[in-house]
Amino acid sequence: MVKPATFVREVVTELQKVSWPSRQQTWEMTALVVIVSLVVGAYVGTLDFVFQRLITLLITQV
Repeated sequence: MVKPATFVREVVTELQKVSWPSRQQTWEMTALVVIVSLVVGAYVGTLDFVFQRLITLLITQV
């Protein structure tokens, strides 16, 4: 079992090795995630609407 102080020191050492993104890269990636999420949401919402209408038509015509 590792002592808590040793664990914290190792975590700090590893975090210093991380290559952190710049502020510009962070904004660009955040914008990309938001845009892709909106596009996928619109696509899934459209499919849901279309399938709902098709099922409604099938059920009411039987």
